[in-house]
Amino acid sequence: MQNQQKKALILLQDGTLFWGKATGLDGDAIGEVCFNTGMTGYQEVFTDPSYLGQIMVTTNAHIGNYGVNDKEVESDGVKIAGLVCKNFSVKESRPDSDGSLYDYFKEQNKVLISDVDTRALVQHIRDAGAMNALITTNTDNLEALRNKLNEAPSMEGLELSSKVSVKEPALYGNQDSDIKIAVLDLGIKQNILRNFDQRGAHMKIFPMDTPLSEMQEWNPDGYFFSNGPGDPSAMPETVELIKEIIAVGKPVFGICMGHQLICISQGLSTYKMHNGHRGINHPVKNLVTGKGEITTQNHGFVVSAEDVESSEIVELTHQHLNDSTVAGIRLKNAPVFSVQYHPEAGPGPHDSAYLFDDFIDLIKKYK
Repeated sequence: MQNQQKKALILLQDGTLFWGKATGLDGDAIGEVCFNTGMTGYQEVFTDPSYLGQIMVTTNAHIGNYGVNDKEVESDGVKIAGLVCKNFSVKESRPDSDGSLYDYFKEQNKVLISDVDTRALVQHIRDAGAMNALITTNTDNLEALRNKLNEAPSMEGLELSSKVSVKEPALYGNQDSDIKIAVLDLGIKQNILRNFDQRGAHMKIFPMDTPLSEMQEWNPDGYFFSNGPGDPSAMPETVELIKEIIAVGKPVFGICMGHQLICISQGLSTYKMHNGHRGINHPVKNLVTGKGEITTQNHGFVVSAEDVESSEIVELTHQHLNDSTVAGIRLKNAPVFSVQYHPEAGPGPHDSAYLFDDFIDLIKKYK
């Protein structure tokens, strides 16, 4: 089971080194290091396709204590490259869990190290910014590890959505519904589909490289662009597809990556953030209603606020209250809106669920 005697480490791109211990889930993994501040919902985080290619550091001190549940996955498996935590629980204590996090990671051959000073590690990332990192339980040759880490590609300029998008179209929801939504899958979370299903919609999920003509054959009433991993500026073909879809004139809704690609299609730019927004308590202000929302966020790139402000066709609708970054927009000349955060995630507050209702209402208006 758990081997707490064996050493483990996390090596950052800037040469910083933090020591920890092996959990029995041995090996090594490389990815962009990031941290999530949520105190619950670790399974949803680990299975979120938007985290593909990232080393996750959890700021909550206890991970694994409530195990895993089959109903709490966001995709077909763990998408993070590896996990770093403080205290790891091999055994779960929740009555309705379907197993331990240890076994869940073991089945999917994921690396997990514990007993790291995660507070110091997160403070370093916060100050130095997001960067590539390597975690390993094979600690004998540091020079070889540094060479291996230096060969890894940067997240900036990296296209990853094609690795998690569906390969063939798939149906979801009520097939007798009069609301049909074409979903462009860039790495979609299952709870987004559940939210549309709860509102009676019928969805067809399309691979990210699907031509517009193929989507139109299904005759959808609206289009949804999902979340996903990687750098949105590295997806010019998808941007062109989104531009074509918007020109059709039907309602469009985008979340996270979908939001960023909508903005790029309208002439705005994105940039890599210093360390991103990842957590379940981010405050956002709806500038249209004046109301505040506590939101779940997961993104390392963001749309330029200056570009939004200078645009004649894009209106800022939501703003992050911690750093005034762009949290949502709508187009002035088309039935298109999008948000940078995740309204489908409900860690306690459901402040943003209205966005799904808004999209359904918009579709009904344009039918």
